[in-house]
Amino acid sequence: MSIRTRITAALLAASVVGAGVAPPPAGAADNVVTSRGVEIPAFYTPPATLPAVNGTLIRTEALPLTLSLPGIKRRLPGTATRIMYKSTDSAGQAVAVSGAYLEPAARWREPGPRPLVVFAPGTMGQGDQCSTSLGLQRGLVLQIGWKQSTVSIDYEMLAIYRLLSKGVAVVETDYIGLGTTDRLHTFVNRLDSGHAVLDAARAAKALPDTSITADSAVGLYGYSQGGGAAAAAAELQPSYAPDVALKATYAGAPPANITEVTAGIDGTELVGTLGWSVNGFIQSQPELQPLLDRYLNDAGRAALKDLSTMCASDSVLAYANTRSSTWTVNGQSMVDIIRTEPLWQDYINAQLIGTLKPTGAVRVATGVNDNAVPHAQARMLAVDWCRLGADVTYAPIKLPKVGSPVLNHAGAYLADQGPAVNWLTQRLAGLPASSTCASLPNQP
Repeated sequence: MSIRTRITAALLAASVVGAGVAPPPAGAADNVVTSRGVEIPAFYTPPATLPAVNGTLIRTEALPLTLSLPGIKRRLPGTATRIMYKSTDSAGQAVAVSGAYLEPAARWREPGPRPLVVFAPGTMGQGDQCSTSLGLQRGLVLQIGWKQSTVSIDYEMLAIYRLLSKGVAVVETDYIGLGTTDRLHTFVNRLDSGHAVLDAARAAKALPDTSITADSAVGLYGYSQGGGAAAAAAELQPSYAPDVALKATYAGAPPANITEVTAGIDGTELVGTLGWSVNGFIQSQPELQPLLDRYLNDAGRAALKDLSTMCASDSVLAYANTRSSTWTVNGQSMVDIIRTEPLWQDYINAQLIGTLKPTGAVRVATGVNDNAVPHAQARMLAVDWCRLGADVTYAPIKLPKVGSPVLNHAGAYLADQGPAVNWLTQRLAGLPASSTCASLPNQP
């Protein structure tokens, strides 16, 4: 049985019967802190003083994977290290970012050294307990308490394990403020997310005792929020991280135009993402707070505070189909307020992705019936990049439309995951991509 087959079997077995659930580290129950009402490991509290150089490792520790099985030489699909590293936010301030490096058990069978993929997770929430690095350890997080309850599911584990099964090393970023206890997660901030992705690559290459080398090619992978983060990083690489040997980027369902994305989620199961966006805006640009205070009523203030502690599942359970007009003193939606206030709109316009040529080959995939992260604005990112002379593969995902934005969005995510991993792996193996820029005007 090949190691890839064994890894797939391990995932299936573990998910069905709970096999291979790793125990928590000794003493882990005592080594916790409380972050906005929930307990997380003390590892995630940054030190008072941070290094000067972006990508510098601050601390590391072994990370037990919740889904793993014994192998002949090592555990399958590999071993993991929890990391904290230094990055820079959109205001130019030094920040600590958490994440995880995963060393695959599978061999890299293509020419050259083992490549590295920076994995940019999709939307997890805004509570520190929602981070993907914690999800890799816990799988399903369920905490019930009199002050705060939370449910978090690490749905990105399958895509990460697919990459590991191909012999690709993976470093995952939790983004700025998600996991680390010192600040709020700056949801869909273009610079914050792009910097966190690129500095994760630097941090991974600084880790000792790994199989990647200074010459290892780097790829980026992300869908939804992760697609936007990967896309932003691909654009920012020449100016922010020219030392990162970026070869290819997969950007699935990227929220490239936040104005168009937020317009479609109000009043749906995904309205919580609107709250996270507003909270993130204030974290990044505090001068927006007085403007927000003019519009919010008590219900709105309570909702934004509540959402700042929640994971994606929590927000759906608590706020599905809520209209943001119930959060304002004048009955205007948050989307309308953002559109009519110049200071808010300036901030939103600064988040636009598609104005810079990305490095390396890029694959933009979007569900033609995706109405959570609208198809048209994601397709426009591919068009904009083609106009800038980028090497773009555009992949429309054609699935039947259903009534739920969540299902339309998630269906494309699942349908494209295998093709996306294969495309990215082929680029890292040195195979050229086939640009679709010439035929893009004729594609849906």
